[in-house]
Amino acid sequence: MRTSAFLYPWDVVGDPAAAQRIADLGVQQVTLASAYHSTRALTPRHPGHRIMTARHSAVYYPPDPRRWADRALRPQVQSWMPGDDPFGEAAARLREAGLRVHSWVVLAHNSRLGADHPGTSVRNAYGDPYPWAPCIARQEVLDHLVDLAAEAAARPGAEGTELESCGWYGLAHLHAHDKISGVPLGGAAQYLMSLCFCGDCRRGYEAAGASAVELRAAVRTALEPLWRGEPPAAGDRPAAGDRPARDARSAEWAEVERLLGADLAGVTLAHRAAVALRFQQAAVAAVREAAGPGFRVMLHADPAPHRSGPNPGVDPQRILAAADGLVLPCTGGAEERAEILRAVGPHRRPASVLAANLTVVSGMGGRPGELAAAAREATALGAGELRLYHAGLASDQDLELVRGALKEL
Repeated sequence: MRTSAFLYPWDVVGDPAAAQRIADLGVQQVTLASAYHSTRALTPRHPGHRIMTARHSAVYYPPDPRRWADRALRPQVQSWMPGDDPFGEAAARLREAGLRVHSWVVLAHNSRLGADHPGTSVRNAYGDPYPWAPCIARQEVLDHLVDLAAEAAARPGAEGTELESCGWYGLAHLHAHDKISGVPLGGAAQYLMSLCFCGDCRRGYEAAGASAVELRAAVRTALEPLWRGEPPAAGDRPAAGDRPARDARSAEWAEVERLLGADLAGVTLAHRAAVALRFQQAAVAAVREAAGPGFRVMLHADPAPHRSGPNPGVDPQRILAAADGLVLPCTGGAEERAEILRAVGPHRRPASVLAANLTVVSGMGGRPGELAAAAREATALGAGELRLYHAGLASDQDLELVRGALKEL
């Protein structure tokens, strides 16, 4: 079973031992960030630093000036690492250690884009902008992200790519000093708060058969009981612990239909699913054109079309006709893994790759000691590969557990 560990370029650049340390885990591949959102990351073993702060969304390679000339929306280059191509330097070191390298490209998650160009952001039913969430219904955003996908994916030294946030982003976001948890929001409420009402999306709802004015009013009316402190419906309560109820995604959507009515709910999903599919297909096609034959293209995805975020909702049947496979969020309990993998299984093609993404950082809720068992469960449900989040963030103890589990597997 091919196993890939996620890494940032700063996990490798400046640490002569990093590449071999990763190879010694027993993985065959590294998924290495080439375009990534802002973050503050721990580097437990790096000889030169312990904390790396990426101040804004950036690319970790020199962008082609011909591609971006005279364009208002363009990628920002990182300035917190030495050299102009830290991705290329890290990829070279990893390949020397015998590891495959795939690029890791974050697309519709970019706070810098929203700050510099406020008109590109998702706007909720109250008119509030989400600067971290570019609205993919806007043509200028779509064009920018598709070109970014092509350039950031097909880097020298990469044999494939994984596209994260290739779809809708929404309310949920790891924000600095976050203060939005005072009112608990379940999946249906998250969906309603993630609906965009920018001009393009309002026109999209109208084209799908609903009045955007009436839809906005319906969303605000549906959310009002939550702001008053009334408990959410049973089908929309945040899961206790990390073991969601069976078929939680279907329960979420049933609650959306109850809150909005089936017709209005269907209009929102029809618009969003069509926009997302157009973006996903265009991004995959652009990467294939840039990279040439034999370059594997995978998407981080959720099989529930209404979901948004780093693993946005997809239509598994249609996207697997374009992409080589999906990286699926399987870091929860056995029930969640089964729900996700069973939802995708009937739509996979013989050559489709399903990769189970498992968190192996104890401090982030991962269970590296249960990796072997989780991998066997995922394999039995149709996963052919593993992704391990995140080899650069994990402690030595976590990595030792990973090494033991992969040896066992």
